[in-house]
Amino acid sequence: MEPNKNRDEEAAAVARIADAAREVQVASAALEGHFQDTAEGAAPPLMLARLTAATSELQSARDAFDALLADKGLPE
Repeated sequence: MEPNKNRDEEAAAVARIADAAREVQVASAALEGHFQDTAEGAAPPLMLARLTAATSELQSARDAFDALLADKGLPE
């Protein structure tokens, strides 16, 4: 059962990275769309906060995946 558990953990970690990357993409596209639609010089704070949170989650997910691989002695 240990190999299945390892695969499940790795699959969950990769899925977390993929979800976070999609959220970064969506937040970035929304911000880009804002600037294309308006000549306003500053981005709305909520859009910036969403992008910041998404980027932070992506970094956290990648760090967790790296730690998982390091615990198993696999190259990062």
